[in-house]
Amino acid sequence: MTNTTGNYDFSSIESKWQTYWAEHKTFKTHDHNDKPKYYVLDMFPYPSGDGLHVGHPEGYTATDIIARYKRMQGYNVLHPMGWDAFGLPAEQHAIRTGTHPKETTQKNITNFRRQIQTIGLSYDWDREIDTTSPSYYKWTQWIFLKLFEKGLAYQANQTVNWCPNLGTVLANEEVKDGVSEVGGHPVEKKEMKQWLLKITEYADRLLGDLDELDWPESVKEMQRNWIGKSTGAKVIFTVKGIANLDFEVFTTRPDTLFGATFCVIAPEHPLVSQITTDKNKSEVKKYIESAAKKTEIDRGDTTKEKTGVFTGSYAINPVNNEEIPIYIADYVMMGYGTGAIMAVPGHDERDHEFAKKYNLKIIRVISGGEAEISEQAHTGDGTLVNSDFLNDLTKDDATIKICDYIEKQGIGKRSITYKLRDWLFCRQRYWGEPFPLAYDQSGNVVPVSEEELPVLLPDLESFKPTGTEEPPLAKATEWIRYEKNGKIFSREINTMPQWAGSCWYYLRYIDPNNDIEAWSKEKEKYWMPVDLYIGGVEHAVLHLLYARFWHKVLYDLNLVSTKEPFKKLVNQGMILGSNNEKMSKSRGNVVNPDHVIEEWGADSLRLYEMFMGPLDQVKPWQTNGIVGVHRFLKRVWRLAIDDSGNLSSILSDNESESMKKSLHRTIKKVGEDIEALRFNTAISAMMEFVNCAYKENCLSKQALEKFILILSPYAPHICEEIWQMLGNTSSLAYAEWPKFDAEYAKEDIIIMSVMVNGKMRGTIEVEQDVTKNDAIAKAKALETVARLLEGKAIKKEIFVPTKIVNFVI
Repeated sequence: MTNTTGNYDFSSIESKWQTYWAEHKTFKTHDHNDKPKYYVLDMFPYPSGDGLHVGHPEGYTATDIIARYKRMQGYNVLHPMGWDAFGLPAEQHAIRTGTHPKETTQKNITNFRRQIQTIGLSYDWDREIDTTSPSYYKWTQWIFLKLFEKGLAYQANQTVNWCPNLGTVLANEEVKDGVSEVGGHPVEKKEMKQWLLKITEYADRLLGDLDELDWPESVKEMQRNWIGKSTGAKVIFTVKGIANLDFEVFTTRPDTLFGATFCVIAPEHPLVSQITTDKNKSEVKKYIESAAKKTEIDRGDTTKEKTGVFTGSYAINPVNNEEIPIYIADYVMMGYGTGAIMAVPGHDERDHEFAKKYNLKIIRVISGGEAEISEQAHTGDGTLVNSDFLNDLTKDDATIKICDYIEKQGIGKRSITYKLRDWLFCRQRYWGEPFPLAYDQSGNVVPVSEEELPVLLPDLESFKPTGTEEPPLAKATEWIRYEKNGKIFSREINTMPQWAGSCWYYLRYIDPNNDIEAWSKEKEKYWMPVDLYIGGVEHAVLHLLYARFWHKVLYDLNLVSTKEPFKKLVNQGMILGSNNEKMSKSRGNVVNPDHVIEEWGADSLRLYEMFMGPLDQVKPWQTNGIVGVHRFLKRVWRLAIDDSGNLSSILSDNESESMKKSLHRTIKKVGEDIEALRFNTAISAMMEFVNCAYKENCLSKQALEKFILILSPYAPHICEEIWQMLGNTSSLAYAEWPKFDAEYAKEDIIIMSVMVNGKMRGTIEVEQDVTKNDAIAKAKALETVARLLEGKAIKKEIFVPTKIVNFVI
């Protein structure tokens, strides 16, 4: 159907082309193509009941522009979408409403899919996945079995965040100020038997391989900090007055041992009860109870005031036999090092703050530092002082000598430690993947066979917590008990965390309908790694770290062909509400894309989201801003179509030289900007071209076609319609990306910097091929330059073509 009126009727145009793409499967991806591959991936969404707001399509539109551009460049593009649908929010909704989470999840997915399709995103919907589908989580369970077989999954007693109201263990990230992020319920520390994954065995590889990735340096640094590799020494401190009682501290600065004036142990340290004196028990008990309500994120916050409590006991510094007090403080945690530290307040800001607060001794053992040591710690370099046999040595030499000494004396050893701890891979929830594990009648863990997968999640009438530590699946008595080979087994009743399904979804997109294996090795080798991954910075640490860990395990098992899953990563900036606050229902600033599309169209939404500013920047939504891009699209329409619905009278074969130059510069600029993800400046260039076309009032049909092609990744619906009205019979989705003529694309006027003695003093506008003499003459005529040159001898005139003129005086 062709548009028969001259109006830009975006509603009918967008509906028409979305139907066309769906019916013709325009964006279906074919495996093992002769074309080079390009895999562009979105961080798939959790389908909440609220649906999308306008912040979500920002990243999706960016990947869609890249996908469309790469197709037109001749690449075989994989651009899929799916749903990260297990998790606590759906379970809580089920508890509140009595609706099965499966029903709620499918309803939400249907709405999300509809919203995404109305934006005109070019996904291959034949590859759609859902982490709650048995055909998907069968393979999540299969990967877990591989981890189990490799000895990377184990059970241990762990101190966890337990929420009685939600009836589940929560990750640190799910707890804020002592209450659950979902529901705001009190959270307490509790020791429970849990499943863990040995991610720590991969710590060095997770660190080292970051250097090979094209990721934002800030994200790499966040991952490095989370892993937290530290090189130092473990030193043994004995407890005064208690026979055969000692503890290890880990320090990254063994050279400062002579400056240790107190020790600090974690509230969870196993020696707390033994070293706390009767006089201090009450105060210590109260402090430990308070610390138990804090998350490790809160405890590790360096901006918060340090607190602690004296145990009443003293340790012996092993290098000088000084008696130093032992404190308990929540900024020390059992998960890092040994759960105990030696404090050197003269040279560590945190220790200094603590020492000042509790009036503890401060000694300088490193020379240098302008400030008095009593006022602030000296954390800079210097030589050792007040350190006996280490005096006058540098830090590096002192470290070698003290490590040799403690090892020879048997009071310590060189050591490497990590902040990273094994991954607590266990939840007391219903709505999650069942573990493919069971227990025999002796209580031994037995993995189910691959032939038994998937272990299906049973239906329950009630999803409410049991009121005990037992998960909701404890109610599924018939499901729990099963017989195999004449033996009776009991299934594991905990479920996997939501992270499980999102650890490997990018691999299932490669081969989503394969019932025989998780993915074909041949297809994996063709498609991996992901060439471009775009998503929010909120997943910069855990999701990416967990996915990288699983991928490395699969690599070791020869199940994937690459060491890393994601070659290039980009974090899109958040779109705020018009009040500059994060969009949320509670703030009343959520903008629904359905409403925007209804009023302005999907192409206008797409263009505006990309035009707001650089992709990685935070920016506020301003509805009046969409008016400008909608007006631009109407002008594009009128370039091609007149009021009667015919081709515009502007179209002519008599095209001016300036129009040709404008076109080829625009093609060059838009291509370069897409490659660099500078979508906003590409749109600006296309707006300038349209302005030029109206000014010239003369544009060839061939030039318009080329312009429509470069606009199409941004505004595909209007471009498909104009493309068809120009006489083309097939979709432009696979049309060749236009090439620019280098001569026409060359800029006529350039801006050169003018310097005097290397300092910037102004700029001049000159022709691209300006001669040295002409550039120098024009530079000398600048008032700011002429004033500086007056009465001075010019030693040298430097001319760098197209860039600078520099006068040395």
